[in-house]
Amino acid sequence: MLRQALLFASRSGGARRIMETAPFTGDVVRRFVAGETVEDAARVTGDLTAEGLLVTLDVLGEGTEDGGRVEANADHYVALLERLGESGLGARAEVSVKLSAIGLSLGEETALENARRICGAARSASTTVTLDMEEHTAVDATLRIVHELRRDFPDVGAVIQAYLRRAEEHCAELAYEGSRVRLCKGAYAAPEAVAFTDKEEIDKSYVRCMKVLMAGKGYPMLATHDPRLIDIGGALAVLNERDADTFEYQMLYGIRSAEQRRLAGKGAQVRVYVAYGPDWYEYFMRRLAERPANLKLFARSLVGRA
Repeated sequence: MLRQALLFASRSGGARRIMETAPFTGDVVRRFVAGETVEDAARVTGDLTAEGLLVTLDVLGEGTEDGGRVEANADHYVALLERLGESGLGARAEVSVKLSAIGLSLGEETALENARRICGAARSASTTVTLDMEEHTAVDATLRIVHELRRDFPDVGAVIQAYLRRAEEHCAELAYEGSRVRLCKGAYAAPEAVAFTDKEEIDKSYVRCMKVLMAGKGYPMLATHDPRLIDIGGALAVLNERDADTFEYQMLYGIRSAEQRRLAGKGAQVRVYVAYGPDWYEYFMRRLAERPANLKLFARSLVGRA
């Protein structure tokens, strides 16, 4: 119930206004959002990669319906990738792109055209792109665009959300050689007809999907902070005789940082999902919905104790 309430609040203009003006909000947001500019993103990326971690960068600004802003978002990604290339960070940092930020609401062709431009900039920077998955209504369009992009950019990553009932099916379709697939639990509201709503069922789906990906020929990217799921991922790597460089763990910036470093210290590939930009509200609210400890941290900050 709490998760659903927070996800509802992520779309509420009234809740947004309260959050944006509340005392101490900024202090907590900065624990999960790297800043607002390309310079902020480059600084955090440099710090994380210096510690042996990989990075994926997300420019916040999803759900864009204005054509001018869509182009500005695509331009921002190109500028970010140019910065990564110039600073030599391309080998350790990629970008994550939400299609709703670069024109999906204006049509698949618009989103595809902008995604192609971003993928070209990524190639020039010696890195790649992962297309984030969003609302359940966008799954089919996103996968179509992934498949189309992979004709010219075969290293484009896809994302599957385990809370969706078709997740295992999609994982099986994507577990082919060279296919980069991020598996996450999912952080959007969805009707029960298309999604599991019980935590235990979502966890079971995640394990089923993980088994498919780890037994396949692709490159699984296991996005979770759950210690049990991390352990299962490690066990599946041993079972399927996977070397450490054939899969990776992914975690969010500001969450379980010590665990990120512990895994990397043991030789695992660990990528940190770093979001930045002024449009932080929806992203931040989904982080609260994902993990109750995040909500407790925010509540303490509001009364000046964090």
